[in-house]
Amino acid sequence: MNRLRLVIVISGAGSNMQAIAEACRAGQLDAEIVLVVTNRLDAGGLQRAAELGLPTRVVASITGESREQFDQRLCDTLNSVAPDLVVLAGYMRILSAQFVAAFAGRLLNIHPSLLPRHKGLHTHQRALEAGDAEHGATVHLVTAELDGGPPLLQGRLAVRADDTAESLAQRVQRIEHQIYPAALQLIASGRLRTMGHYPELDGQPLVEPLKAEFED
Repeated sequence: MNRLRLVIVISGAGSNMQAIAEACRAGQLDAEIVLVVTNRLDAGGLQRAAELGLPTRVVASITGESREQFDQRLCDTLNSVAPDLVVLAGYMRILSAQFVAAFAGRLLNIHPSLLPRHKGLHTHQRALEAGDAEHGATVHLVTAELDGGPPLLQGRLAVRADDTAESLAQRVQRIEHQIYPAALQLIASGRLRTMGHYPELDGQPLVEPLKAEFED
């Protein structure tokens, strides 16, 4: 079986990128990272990628260009290495519809909430304000709707009485580092297929995401 060719796109520290890279090296994920791309020259993940020996490229915005023009340059960069999957890992720009369409079924993201709850930013604080008993993270396919693509895998934990937004963020990030490689391995193994209207797991439509419970 050929290993999945992954491009990982980041804007920040790249902790999920590192978790995926370590899973590849440990033989837990049948994939290789062929490129790490960022839109920020100061992204901490660039140093992490260099330490891991991963190739990197910066696609910085140009003053006056439209979102569509930027995304076309990003798309060209990704296509230059022929990825099987494009993995968003802390990428903070909103993608244009044309970019999403170019990678339909091959574009994944991880979001720090139990989608469809708490789309967008500040998810941990919003979970606390809503009185949620559970919180977590979701690996999902990316569509033109922000954080609205089909969810594939969710990691869940119970919200503690003494949790703060900061403590929840730390606990959820540890879950992210486990479920993102796990979701990618389901695709690498052929069990999870993502190209149809609904993803399929073992030949059956995945209408509800797979769920993993954590006691952290």
